[in-house]
Amino acid sequence: MQYNLKQLANGIRIVHQEVNHTRIVHCGFVLNIGSRDESKEEEGIAHFWEHMAFKGTRKRKAFHIINRLESLGGELNAYTTKEKICFYSSVLKEHYGKAAELLFDITFNSTFPQKQIEKERQVILEEMAMYRDSPDDSLQDDFDEMVFEGHALGRNILGNEDTVSKFKQEDFFDFVSTRLDTTQIVFSVIGNITFEKALQKIEGLLGEVPLKRSLYIRSGFSNYQAKNKMVKKDITQAHCALGKPAYSMYDPRRFKLYLLNNILGGPSMNSRLNMALREKHGYVYSVESHYQTYSDTGFFGVFFGTEQKTANKAKKLVLKEMEKLRKVKMGTLQLHMAKEQAIGQMAMAEENYAALMLVYGKNLLDKDRIDSLDTIFEIIRSSTAEELMDIANEIFDPKQMSYLTYLPS
Repeated sequence: MQYNLKQLANGIRIVHQEVNHTRIVHCGFVLNIGSRDESKEEEGIAHFWEHMAFKGTRKRKAFHIINRLESLGGELNAYTTKEKICFYSSVLKEHYGKAAELLFDITFNSTFPQKQIEKERQVILEEMAMYRDSPDDSLQDDFDEMVFEGHALGRNILGNEDTVSKFKQEDFFDFVSTRLDTTQIVFSVIGNITFEKALQKIEGLLGEVPLKRSLYIRSGFSNYQAKNKMVKKDITQAHCALGKPAYSMYDPRRFKLYLLNNILGGPSMNSRLNMALREKHGYVYSVESHYQTYSDTGFFGVFFGTEQKTANKAKKLVLKEMEKLRKVKMGTLQLHMAKEQAIGQMAMAEENYAALMLVYGKNLLDKDRIDSLDTIFEIIRSSTAEELMDIANEIFDPKQMSYLTYLPS
């Protein structure tokens, strides 16, 4: 993994990797701002900002923004997480300059026209309604609220109807003004372009942005308490979630927990949960466990849907598989195969250059470095059965888990 890095006087960093066997360039801005950085009254404004970036700048109207790259066969997109906002694009290499300039424009020159706010407000309200109608999505949101109760990490990224219905133009300018920090912005480029050419198109634009530091400090999460809740809903299946806070992105055990989570309920069909709940008993169509890191904490959770009559049996099977990992040490061959599977999945993920481009930006913001895959592979390969058992006993303790179940009404 060979990458180039340059930091401008205003603190903005540019990271680049040249890939010659493609005609595409992927590029984007990653901002260290997310939904957890909102006050209670601002709930949903980071995600709303992501939408409004496409609705007008000092030099472009909404149509011109949308049409600029789409008419060239390129893609322009954005998303918001609890800790990041990303604006990014994929284009043929000859159109990189247009993509870079457009991304710069929507990131730094948005005007948040009030008429467009009114239009997009309804779009977001419809998006919220769509998620509420999806048990899988609403379960995740409600479970986050349970696990991170009273903290911004537990709030819905989309916001709520009350706050979203009230935002005005000045609210966006205020949020950007107080949260934007140029030392917490990365422009990332991966594709068939040299570092020199990548800089030629973006360095001058970014150099015009003045240094700006934010006084805002994120509030950490603490005081977790396990909970158990059942909710009646107009659904046909029972939907279940169980989990708890986990290791942060800075915890040295995070890659070992990643390995353990992959064994338990990762994306492969041979995960222990899939084999037990789907292949052996036929209780579920899909079941997955998730491990998500944040800057000061993390999240581990298991999610599945099943018939109401089998919900308790399925939940017991999940806990049984966790208990095996807590009490039965993995054999040498079994652990070796699990490591190779996780390493193979990570290696294949690196082939997705659009995703890798955003990973580079996030890693620089979070850790001031980009860990090589070889370094991560070595950590995974060095994991011992005893270490995984210790982690399993801490993370998979059923007494420390929270439980949320949707039941048909």
